[in-house]
Amino acid sequence: MTAFIPKEIQGIKVCVLGLGYVGLPIAVKFGQTGIPTFGLDINQKKIKELRACHDSMNEVTSAELENTRVEYSFTPSIIRKANFIIVAVPTPVDEARQPDITLLRLASETVGRNLRKGSIVVFESTVYPGCTEDDCVPIIEKFSTMRCGRDWFIGYSPERINPGDKEHSLERVTKVVSGMDAKTLDTVAAVYSMVAKAGVFRATSIKVAEAAKVIENTQRDLNIALMNELSLIFSRMGISSRDVLEAAGTKWNFHRYTPGLVGGHCIGVDPYYLTHKAEMLGYHPRVILAGRQINDDMASHVAQMAVKGLNKIGRVLSKPRILILGLTFKENVKDSRNSKTRDLIRELKDYGVTVVASDPYLSQHDVEEEGFGVTNVPLARVGKVDGIILTVPHREFVTRPMSNFARFYNNGARGKKLFVDIKGYYNARNAKKAGFMYISL
Repeated sequence: MTAFIPKEIQGIKVCVLGLGYVGLPIAVKFGQTGIPTFGLDINQKKIKELRACHDSMNEVTSAELENTRVEYSFTPSIIRKANFIIVAVPTPVDEARQPDITLLRLASETVGRNLRKGSIVVFESTVYPGCTEDDCVPIIEKFSTMRCGRDWFIGYSPERINPGDKEHSLERVTKVVSGMDAKTLDTVAAVYSMVAKAGVFRATSIKVAEAAKVIENTQRDLNIALMNELSLIFSRMGISSRDVLEAAGTKWNFHRYTPGLVGGHCIGVDPYYLTHKAEMLGYHPRVILAGRQINDDMASHVAQMAVKGLNKIGRVLSKPRILILGLTFKENVKDSRNSKTRDLIRELKDYGVTVVASDPYLSQHDVEEEGFGVTNVPLARVGKVDGIILTVPHREFVTRPMSNFARFYNNGARGKKLFVDIKGYYNARNAKKAGFMYISL
């Protein structure tokens, strides 16, 4: 379906650079508006799949791909067909938890080499405040030999894509937009209004928009860190954190968060972009980094809980075997970036535990490529184990009654079956009645 294109943006041609969880939905939506749309990604396999109307990430359906007009390419020169370039490449952290903007720099160089005069370049990648103007603009100027603000213009619109979330989709969420000047902002706002049906919010500057993005997830990170710390305290008291949170949740102004492993490409990463910039300015963040430390340590805590549970059922000294249910960073998605289950597996192995995993959303190739260090097998081929850890409540797991998992256990576990339910999906009372030693955060 082609939408009405306002007069002020007629002639706009969009190119989205990076067709991952962020870029692909944007390209597809623009392709439905009637605005000429191009999609660029260096992954040739992905481009071939998209041309065949298939998204291996399952973020966009085949029907949606069939009903949009996007020209996909892995050749950078396609940028020259557009005058509104959206950059949506990953911005992870490195092993030292420092921002890694390597891909952002490479994308900026690619844009610079292929930029048309008069174009607007909008970055969507998560960055620290100032990165767009201080890091990306000079690179584009160098390789385009054109000056920003005279020959081309810059904007920033932080992504708010939540993988697997069909309710808070691109068109249903307010889009924050910014531009280097009033005219650029007007154009950026008008273009994004074509796909963001919930409306756009005009940030007062590019830096404000960048900062808004990193604090959205920093706030969530800190709230989850509080819940994780409370779960550590309550476990020592012998009470259920889930029961406590349910009781506290009856107050009208209590904010509902739950303990768990914090991974993914946003919550576990974005705070480090903010703290990095703060450190550059001579300020050492305390609250933010304390929350990060708590959340990063939770994988070790879960491993300790599991080993203690094995000890209680008399299996810790007999080369125990544990089944991990779920490897992705959240339920019902294929995204395994920064999954804390990887850390959990490493911790369990350090205790001498043999680990086997099952995740219906990943292939063995995916698991090997992401460095999980385990074999990913279908549930039917798992064999016998001494304990189960439900790390990710995929629908394929939690649609089963808990009693269904009893068949996986070794018979020698003194009648007890260790089941660690990190997010507390199952009911502890019912689990114990069924003979499970049930542990949750």
